[in-house]
Amino acid sequence: MDEPLPSWLTGSAGAWRIRVAAQPGAARSEVVGEHDGCLKLRVGAPPVDGRANEAIVQFLAERLGVPRRAVRLVAGPGGRRKVFEVSAPLAAAAVVALLYQGARP
Repeated sequence: MDEPLPSWLTGSAGAWRIRVAAQPGAARSEVVGEHDGCLKLRVGAPPVDGRANEAIVQFLAERLGVPRRAVRLVAGPGGRRKVFEVSAPLAAAAVVALLYQGARP
């Protein structure tokens, strides 16, 4: 029996949507838990000229083992709450495990 998806993850293998609550300007990019239905992510870039968004794209691509072009911002470019679409042939459990790898408790 499949486990339910976390509230911040929707879609299916091949096309995932990840809701992110971003905290820009951190010392490094890292997952720090969940907040209000979003994956809470500290971002090691300031929220200037799209740099925080690019840092999130880079972070998600590296963690999920996909090229940057497979990660696309689809909502929230100017806010802290964002939605990213990721083209990755991964099961939900793999997406969650890869994103939480090395996460702070």
